[in-house]
Amino acid sequence: MKGDFSGWATKANLKCSDGLTIEPDAFKHQDKTTVPLLWSHGHQDPDNILGHAELENRDGSVYAHAFFNNSPRAQHVKELVAHGDIKWLSIW
Repeated sequence: MKGDFSGWATKANLKCSDGLTIEPDAFKHQDKTTVPLLWSHGHQDPDNILGHAELENRDGSVYAHAFFNNSPRAQHVKELVAHGDIKWLSIW
């Protein structure tokens, strides 16, 4: 499976910036599911949907394979990712 980019959406046993620590296999039930790829957790505005991510439970953590859609906003963010301006992914 190859997306426009991929990486860890969350790692087990690491303290997140919100102060929470994700337990191993906390998202195991979402293995092989597809979720929207959103800008900054923006669930309320459809313009924040940049594509989708296919989730993989890997070693108790969550790995994401992300695919951008063809919207102008998604293509702009795709360029930011390709250029290295954005380097982090967050799961909600």
